[in-house]
Amino acid sequence: METRLRSTEEQLDQSKNQSAVLEVRLRVSERRLEEQETGSSADILVQLKSTEAQLVQLKNHTAVLEVRLRVSEKILEDLKNENSELVSKLRARETQLEDQKTTNINMETRLRSTEEHLDQLKNQSAVLEVRLRVSERRLEEQETGSSAQFSWMESRLTDEQRRTAEFETQLSAVTFRLNVTKELLDDLKKQSLAGAAELASLSERLTAAQGNTEDEVKVAFSAGLTDSGIVGPFDEETTLIFSKTITNVGRGYNSSAGVFTAPVTGLYFFSFTAADYLKGYMGLYLYRNEQQVTFSLDLNDHGGYASMTSAVALQLDRGDRVRLALPASYRLYDDSRNFSVFSGFLLFPV
Repeated sequence: METRLRSTEEQLDQSKNQSAVLEVRLRVSERRLEEQETGSSADILVQLKSTEAQLVQLKNHTAVLEVRLRVSEKILEDLKNENSELVSKLRARETQLEDQKTTNINMETRLRSTEEHLDQLKNQSAVLEVRLRVSERRLEEQETGSSAQFSWMESRLTDEQRRTAEFETQLSAVTFRLNVTKELLDDLKKQSLAGAAELASLSERLTAAQGNTEDEVKVAFSAGLTDSGIVGPFDEETTLIFSKTITNVGRGYNSSAGVFTAPVTGLYFFSFTAADYLKGYMGLYLYRNEQQVTFSLDLNDHGGYASMTSAVALQLDRGDRVRLALPASYRLYDDSRNFSVFSGFLLFPV
């Protein structure tokens, strides 16, 4: 476009030069015309027509040049607009270039920071290498002493094996004692059953001796202590609740309170068996109402299961209450085999 513009401007200059030449020629012609006024009119007319024709051609040529000039000016205006756009784009490019320069400066700053950090890491690596050498030296020293530690550990292992053998011996002894205890427990159960049988036989004999009939009042009860195992010790004296009712003829025994209430006035016979399996004292109080009647005591000095049995005959009025109480710090044992039992029955009314 710039080349075309230059070409148009050159043509415009040439047209201007030609117009100037034509004007000069026109003046010369006019001067000649004035000089030749005295000449023939025909020649003058011919020359005038020729001059007018040349002038018309010159005007036409000038009009063409003006049209071409307008086109050139329009093209020039378009070129100016394009140049303006190019200038705007150039400025935008320059702005981008400035931004890129700023970014490059920032990148250089970060690069310097990274290089400094890298130097620090190198220094740290050097320190770590020194520490690693020290650790390796210590490890070598520890490996030198590990043989002595290994010997000490072997000695400890030998001691542990010896102690294990001793423990196995003790375990065998405990197993033997457990078997003996089991045998004693079976014997105790047999004794309890025998005592119950004797008690039943005694009751039958007493009943027969008194000549009781079916129409007389019949009162008898037996109750086991618990299925839960150990009972006690307590911080204070505690009434024992024999909760497992075995027999309760006449409904005189209350298994919820552990108390027997005499339904009729008469002579009653009470007995109880108490058991435990730890060394120490076993003992029970027997109360009539709030009056202590007996205190039964026994010492389990060998460990393992042991029991004691006691009995008493009491004359009771109707409504009198009888119960057993465990002294403070004492304990008993019972389970589903009924080692601890409280029993009583009416011998005869009074």
